Amino acid sequence: MSDHRAPAEAAREYAAAYAAHYSARDLATALQLYKKLMASHASAPEAAYSRTQIQNIVKLVVPEQELLDTQMELARVRLGIPISTEVALIPTAPPAPELTE
Repeated sequence: MSDHRAPAEAAREYAAAYAAHYSARDLATALQLYKKLMASHASAPEAAYSRTQIQNIVKLVVPEQELLDTQMELARVRLGIPISTEVALIPTAPPAPELTE
């Protein structure tokens, strides 16, 4: 495909994904179309729009706590925090002073 056709094609693909998402309410198809557009037109504005729409779908179908737990796990892995020490990294209040008489 030539460069002058790429913007029009990205716009058509985005319109199809958007229609699947909002008109047909076919979230599975919309998700696939948005992902395909991001892969085939990564530098097009429609790729950024698609990323936002994917986030909208995720927020709609994944419970908030599950999403947070998954994000925390990704961060833990990327930071190299072993599972056994994860709890130790959570700040805690200092122990209360012992009472002496």
